[in-house]
Amino acid sequence: MVDVVQPDPNSLQLPGDNLSAPSSPATARNDCSITPLTPSPSPRVEVRPRMSCPFSVVVAIDFGTTSSGYAFSFTQDSEAIHMMKRWEGGDPGVANQKSPTCLLLTPDLRFHSFGFAARDFYHDLDPEEARHWLYFDKFKMKIHSTSDLTMETELEAVNGRRVRAIEVFAHALHFFREHALKEVKDQSSSVLEGEEIRWVITVPAVWRQPAKQFMREAAYLAGLVSPDCPEQLLIALEPEAASIYCRKLRLHQVIDLSLQPITNGLDLEGSRPFDSSFRQAREQLRRSRHSRTFLVESGTGELWSELQTGDRYVVADCGGGTVDLTVHQIEQPQGTLKELYKASGGPYGAVGVDLAFEAMLCQIFGNGQRRQGRANALNISLPFSFIDYYKRHRGQSVEAALRRSNMNIVKWSSQGMLRLTQEAMNELFQPTIINIVKHIEELMVKPEVRGVRFLFLVGGFAESPMLQKAVQRALGRTCRIIIPHDVGLTILKGAVLFGLDPTVVRVRRCPLTYGVGVLNRFVEGRHPRDKLLIKEGREWCTDILDRFVSVDQSVALGEVVKRSYTPARLGQRKIIINIYCSTTDDVTYISDPGVRKCGTITLDLPEPLPLPGAVGGAGAGGGPERREIRATMQFGDTEIKVTAVDVMSNRSVRASIDFLSN
Repeated sequence: MVDVVQPDPNSLQLPGDNLSAPSSPATARNDCSITPLTPSPSPRVEVRPRMSCPFSVVVAIDFGTTSSGYAFSFTQDSEAIHMMKRWEGGDPGVANQKSPTCLLLTPDLRFHSFGFAARDFYHDLDPEEARHWLYFDKFKMKIHSTSDLTMETELEAVNGRRVRAIEVFAHALHFFREHALKEVKDQSSSVLEGEEIRWVITVPAVWRQPAKQFMREAAYLAGLVSPDCPEQLLIALEPEAASIYCRKLRLHQVIDLSLQPITNGLDLEGSRPFDSSFRQAREQLRRSRHSRTFLVESGTGELWSELQTGDRYVVADCGGGTVDLTVHQIEQPQGTLKELYKASGGPYGAVGVDLAFEAMLCQIFGNGQRRQGRANALNISLPFSFIDYYKRHRGQSVEAALRRSNMNIVKWSSQGMLRLTQEAMNELFQPTIINIVKHIEELMVKPEVRGVRFLFLVGGFAESPMLQKAVQRALGRTCRIIIPHDVGLTILKGAVLFGLDPTVVRVRRCPLTYGVGVLNRFVEGRHPRDKLLIKEGREWCTDILDRFVSVDQSVALGEVVKRSYTPARLGQRKIIINIYCSTTDDVTYISDPGVRKCGTITLDLPEPLPLPGAVGGAGAGGGPERREIRATMQFGDTEIKVTAVDVMSNRSVRASIDFLSN
């Protein structure tokens, strides 16, 4: 990123007597860097054709809160998606296609290991030695929860030491890069160069622009791609990726919960528990984990043959840290997708169950006794190191502690395990599940979402029978609830498909209102007096928000918003414009409640070319020529992008948009 010079917040100005919507912004106050141009309609939207870039292979990284993995596909054989599962460590006899999202750094801050290897090595360390190592677990949640995310944001390791978050994420992405490149090269018949690989990284749809840019910067630091080739890296939205994959599903690849009506956990006849379909799904998942290659439909799957033009569906991505909801409409016959409502969600992931379990352990054994156990149904195996440590430092056995806690919903089994009753399981799961169901129900009643035909449950937490049953009970009578067999890998496969064809989502909804602060002619009685600015004898109204796009506005892929700027001084080499955002569209000024500065656009200006026949440089003899820099902003992709051109010379101007320097 370029060094950002902070101009006056109201450094843009509109000329003349035009009292219509602000346009052609320019500077006005002391830190002038832009002067006004002839006004043009605002916003001006044109369709820019997308340029396709040739790649030999697409590698997608599903960077999850609790587990991560990658998959890849060769563009010449794009119907085959190859999954990686040769992870170091892990449980014997289990084919793991994802790895725990945990990272271990040495005491001198060098990378040591990631995933199973990091988890196992760290937990095998002597407690005294472990204090010097830096172990990070579930660190993705920090990026979601930090409101003022920057390149200097830090993460705290288990031992309390702090490291820049960008370095932690870069270490993890570099691990995936090395792992994936080796696997791709092993399966490739030709020698692949770095620029032949397109990388895709998944993020929650509810993440805002700073978090998306953060992941991109981490990828640059990790060496996935060069900042000079940004098109080589795509940021994919997790529920959107899942939706892309769900287009390919055939009937035998899904479980349709709507075909299994239940009442209070039983079928309508009340004769058997509603477990058969869940067992079927888990068995299918177990079998799929022993296959490294998945074949996908060249067109849309037969499930979509039931959809009519205009039908809509919801994808609920129930992951470890967040639950992400997106509403799509499939466009026939081309099979592209149209987003109908801006992405929504919240921190209702499976980590909530983990935290509830930790709280339960603390209630039994006291604070400071948290240690990772392994869960199997209702039996929890406590590590021997914990049992031994607790007895030596507390002077009693864990069985005695459990009896003294009076927690009747947790028992101590004769096999030396904690045994959780059904009541205990409900206590752990229900708060998180209730939040998820409530959020889906609130979305389903919105006018833009009514009439949904399908609800797809995806993500690792969607494997939970308790969550499946709760969603089926709440929504099974209003729409068909579909769960892909490989529910935990749906996002990863969809991310590969997105990398193969980024144009598949044709229309998106803008999650926020974006614009810049401008000056306009002050009108007595219309503008408040505290916004009056008198400059060179003219009265201006400050702080007016010039919208680029509005919240929940439909923006088609390739649509652009154009603005023209001009330097205020000869020899000026940089123009900087502040960007503001709001969660609502009911705003007039950048000082209104809920409006915040969220980023900057920087335009680097090259030395102007002399005019033909001019003596002594541009504009000689006829006064200085007004130089126009035309900026083009694109809001239809998963990231906001900006390009610019010097109109007079038709030369590209280096342009960047920065959401991490506030």
